Amino acid sequence: MTQVTPRRTFIRQSLGIGLGVLFLPTALKAKPLIPFSFGACDWSIGQTASLNAFETAKIIGLDGIQVSLGTTKDNMHLRQSDMQEKYLRASRSTGVKIASLAIGELNEVPYKSEGHTQEWVHDSIDVAKALGCKVVLLAFFGKGDLRNDPEGKKEVIRKLKEVAPKAERQDVFLAVESWLSAEEHLDIIEKVGSSHVRVYYDVANATSMGYDIFQEMRLLGTDYICEVHAKENGQLLGKGEVDFVKVRNVLDEIGYRNWIILEGAIPNGMEMTEAYRKNLKFLHQTFNT
Repeated sequence: MTQVTPRRTFIRQSLGIGLGVLFLPTALKAKPLIPFSFGACDWSIGQTASLNAFETAKIIGLDGIQVSLGTTKDNMHLRQSDMQEKYLRASRSTGVKIASLAIGELNEVPYKSEGHTQEWVHDSIDVAKALGCKVVLLAFFGKGDLRNDPEGKKEVIRKLKEVAPKAERQDVFLAVESWLSAEEHLDIIEKVGSSHVRVYYDVANATSMGYDIFQEMRLLGTDYICEVHAKENGQLLGKGEVDFVKVRNVLDEIGYRNWIILEGAIPNGMEMTEAYRKNLKFLHQTFNT
């Protein structure tokens, strides 16, 4: 496997590469950074593992979708080549891109304890490659929670070590999203020892855990953050706990220009499409002006 430099001893140099994006210290930037692209999780717009997600995203005005590998009921249907072609056709016909892939079912069928989930992760790398995206979100919430579970972490590290060489060969990043802190995520990544195991950073989750999200994002940088969820729980973006202006400033500072993916952020009683149009307008005003 391609070894990663331990973050605790890593001194960021004046030039760095993260997912192929060149970044410079803020003071040295000669040109404005390229605009962000905005997507949404298919489950957040009521279209989990559904082709209808593309039409719904088009109606909202999104640039892309984070698509689910599938569910246990459909046996992770995106592993089927005919289903992959349907998704690609839907993407082409709507103009809505496939931003990334996610295995949300790991919240109910934990990676840390269910052996057959390794097949899902193995296959998800091929699916991501076929769909033309580079990130697979591995979810560790609910039954898959890693907090206070050293044996669970140990098993996750073992499995990631096994699958990481394939991710490296296919140039697909396996992104851990959990309740853990940045330091705890880095500990997992360093023990796996692969350049293609990284962090899926969710600003609302980290805020709710009491972490300093701005210091965490600086610590992780584009070396370890491969995609970001813009989320609030029960509030529109900009109306809750997360300071998204400061989030944008820190992302500029570290040179992050991958997808920003909307999740949650629907107030009680507000229809999803209305909420997501408002959220999307907020993101454009906050991140791209």
